[in-house]
Order: sequence, then structure tokens, then C-alpha cells
Amino acid sequence: MSSLSGSFLMPQLSHTVPSSSARPRTRLFAGPPTVAQPVETGVDAGRLEPRVEEKDGYYVLKERFRQGINPQEKVKIEKEPMKLFMENGIEELAKLSMEEIDKEKSTKDDIDVRLKWLGLFHRRKNQYGRFMMRLKLPNGVTTSEQTRYLASVIRKYGKDGCADVTTRQNWQIRGVVLPDVPEILRGLAEVGLTSLQSGMDNVRNPVGNPLAGIDPDEIVDTRPYTNLLSQFITANSRGNPAFTNLPRKWNVCVVGSHDLYEHPHINDLAYMPAMKDGRFGFNLLVGGFFSPKRCAEAVPLDAWVSAEDVVPACKAILEAYRDLGTRGNRQKTRMMWLIDELGIEGFRSEVVKRMPDQVLERESSEDLIQKRWERRDCFGVHPQKQEGLSYVGLHIPVGRVRADDMDELARLADTYGSGELRLTVEQNVIIPNIENSKIEALLKERLLKDRFSPEPPLLMKGLVACTGNEFCGQAIIETKARAMKVTEEVQRLVSVSKPVRMHWTGCPNTCGQVQVADVGFMGCMARDENGKVCEGADVYVGGRVGSNSHLGELYRKSVPCKDLVPVVVDILVKQFGAVPREREEVEED
Repeated sequence: MSSLSGSFLMPQLSHTVPSSSARPRTRLFAGPPTVAQPVETGVDAGRLEPRVEEKDGYYVLKERFRQGINPQEKVKIEKEPMKLFMENGIEELAKLSMEEIDKEKSTKDDIDVRLKWLGLFHRRKNQYGRFMMRLKLPNGVTTSEQTRYLASVIRKYGKDGCADVTTRQNWQIRGVVLPDVPEILRGLAEVGLTSLQSGMDNVRNPVGNPLAGIDPDEIVDTRPYTNLLSQFITANSRGNPAFTNLPRKWNVCVVGSHDLYEHPHINDLAYMPAMKDGRFGFNLLVGGFFSPKRCAEAVPLDAWVSAEDVVPACKAILEAYRDLGTRGNRQKTRMMWLIDELGIEGFRSEVVKRMPDQVLERESSEDLIQKRWERRDCFGVHPQKQEGLSYVGLHIPVGRVRADDMDELARLADTYGSGELRLTVEQNVIIPNIENSKIEALLKERLLKDRFSPEPPLLMKGLVACTGNEFCGQAIIETKARAMKVTEEVQRLVSVSKPVRMHWTGCPNTCGQVQVADVGFMGCMARDENGKVCEGADVYVGGRVGSNSHLGELYRKSVPCKDLVPVVVDILVKQFGAVPREREEVEED
């Protein structure tokens, strides 16, 4: 067995408070493997030559494959981005003024491109000289100590400092200035956090079940798997250059619930729990992604891996993508484009070549996910599988928090729980491991009364918004405040009987994942009734998550933002059973 293999328990109920760092203590013994037979793919052998090679500890694009590459690939060739971290280049860069940096192309590319390998995004257009820093939080699990540290970082930046819960279960902090970065990185390490390899052509935060280890109905605790994947991908936060020169970004999730909170169908790799011949493991989905030009749902790889081969399978798929993915038009470099080119069997055969012993079993028919499961939300008070304990889900409006909010969340986690917080892909927060005797006091806390309600209005429950043009240079429109304003106006006009998930994204990059929403809004420029250019949105309808996942379709293009409320009201009434408030009042009379 590969040295990358881990040891895992069969899924079972636990009656103790789980630790986010807990590791299973026994391993499964695999039966005889089913060896995949060689497949005739019809792909020219020359196409299967790896396009990268290792040089001085880093992977670089071979000379003969450099024609027609995109500008980002040229920046990587000119200087290895990971040297800013692994060879401490950030220390010298942080000593330079912005004026000095902008005089040289090399240092300008450092702050605008290469620092993304350290999770730092220069807001040149909207906040010149300030950076957003994206953290890695496998499975969305964090601690009160970590939360307080992040609060201390953003507090010093005043109105420019804030934080967002993202759609990949992690924190992004804002307002950071370059001279502070080396100290911030050291502080992150001291509290067990890293921002490494969280941007550009890297593996993003591994997503898992936000209720892992505490949900009575979970299939498997995803935390050990997401932790192992994150540790492998970043080499325990030291940097792993084997996977820092991918053709494009790459998303991974491990599914542990029937609810599919993890959104497997929009990930490049999704682990779907399944039994096979009495062994627990995962079927694999591959290739899901969003981009301005194309959105695709993940497809079955026709592969099953045992629990102990979760990391080797990830390694093999990443190597196939790294070695063979194209590096021209950035709109055509996500992994699904490679799968399309090679065919699913051709891609699978390349993965097999890179597996330990070149073995990859075929998909199992014993899927553990219940297809007719009604997806639950995480808001409010819910009993845990641990007797006498509950978790409380809090609504964080469009994911935005300030330093004082983070300090308060940390205090609540310590006072009422076990000092742990969970982030969700819907940009909300869960406090787990609360003794039932403390629930009443927690619900009376001012933060829950005034800011982060455990029982938000139905239309607020599923509201998600990307950063928008307040901070992001790529966003066409402002999203977070507008999402709140439009939703507040809509809920004054209509009443719904169940949540309607509404997602906002500021541009076609769709960080707000509008295609999986019931109703989605993608920022664009529009024209008002006088023909004047204004901020607008393309409206999408019909996205679904869960076992019957489906990407939403364009409903109406270029609606001026000021005209969105009646459009949304009409959609909710006609397609989601909403009732106009005046009619509701008449019926009550």
C-alpha cells in the first residue's frame, strides 16, 4: 500500500464530543482488488506525454509546450510563485514600498499574481495597496483561538478590515497591507492556520459536512478525510510544489451527509460514500466547475476507492491533470476540458497509471446516499448524536463580519460550547457541542438577538452573495448590500412557505454559485428605461442541490438592478408558491 494511505474506521456512532483533530484508530482490511483492464482510448500517444517536469524541486512547463500559453503561465515560468513562501521571498518583498514594487514588472507580478499562492489577493482596482487573505479551513472547522487571532488582524485596519465566510467553508480577511504579511503568516502558524495554496492554480479548501461527527443522521465523519487531504496538498502547511503548478484552480469535497451540503456536483473531485464487498469507501465524481464560458456538473469516473486510498486517489487525479491539462485559453483549462478531450475512459486510464500498483476499482452499486432525502437547513437548535449536547446554527447575513463579531462568536463558542465553530458553504456559522442546559442562555445573547439570528426569515435563510465590487476588481456590480436590500423589499411584498435559495455573484466568474440557486443573479451592465447604462443582473432560475442536482437556466438577461424586486416577486409567485402580502392579509381577515 502507498505511503500516502491513511487508516480509517467504518462509519459508526460516537458518544463522546468529537475533536476536529481526531484520527481513527483502526484500518479496514481490503479484499482482493478488481484490477482495471487496459482501455483503448483512441488518444494519440504523444498527447499523453506529461507537459511538466521537475526542476530544482518545483514543477515547470516543458519548453516545447510553451507556445500559445496564457499570461499567467508566463508569470509562473518567469519566477516560481512558491519561492515567496518556501524560500522566504515574502520577507524581502514586504520591505518594499508600493512605489518601488510598481517600478519593476517582476515585483508587480509578485503582488498581483504570485502572492495568490500564499492566499493574498491585491485589490489594485478598488483598494490599492491592500490585500484580501484567504485561509484554509478543511471542513470549515475552526477554533475560538483562531477566530480571535483573525479578529485581531482585521481590527487594526479600521473600516477597511472585515472578514467573509466563503462558499468553500473558509474565512477571507480584508484590509491587509504588505508590510504586515510576514508577521501575519507567523501568527497564523502559531494558531494552526495557513493561507498557503488557497488561490490561483492550486487546490482550494477541502469541503466536508458542516455537521461532521455530531449529526445523528450522518453517513461518515468527513473531518479526518478533509484534514488529510489538506495536509497532503500543503505538505502540512510547509508548501507542496508537486501540486502548485496546475493548469487552473481545483476543488475537492468529501460527502458525509444525505443532504449533500458539500455540493459534490460542482467540484473537480467529489468523494461519494459507498460500500463495496463489505468495505467502506467512496465512488468518485470528477470535473464539476463554473466559469464565465461554461458550467458543467461532475460526472462519474466509474471508480471506487477504499477509505485508506482517499489521498492516493486525489494524488493520481491531480497528477493526471497537472501533467496533461492544457495551458492556453484560461476559459478552457479546467479539468473537465481535459476529461472531454481524452474521454472519461481515457482520463480514467491516466489516473490508473498514477495509482499505487496501477489499480483502481470500478464504481460500486452500493451507494450510501439516500436519494429521496429532504435537505435540512442548519439554523436553530438541533440535538447532536452525543447525548445531552446540541448545536446551534446562526445566520450570518451574506457572510460578512467585523472584528467585534468574530470576538463575540469566539466568546460564545468558549462559554457555551467546546471552543469550536463550523463554517458552511451557505456563508453561515454553527456552534457545536453545547450542553442542553446552556441553550436557553445562549439564545438570549445579544449577538443572536441583534445580528446573527438562529431563526432568520425564510427568504434570508438561503441568501448567498459574493464579495461584489466593493472590494473585488472583477465584479461588475455591488452584491452584498444589494442582496440584503432586494431580499428585504421582496419579503415585505410576498410571503413564502419554505426557503427559496437566492444567490448573487458580481460577475460571470460566479463565485456566488448562481447556477445552483433557486433564483440566481449574475452581475452585468444593463440599460435603464432611458437607455442609460446602469448596474444590472442576468437572472437564473431552477438550480437544485442534492441528489437531484440541476444547474439553473437563464430566465431573463440584463435586468437593471433597480427593477429586480418586481421580477423576483413575479418569479416567487409563479414558480415557488409565494403569496402577495395584501392577499395574505385579506385571507386572514
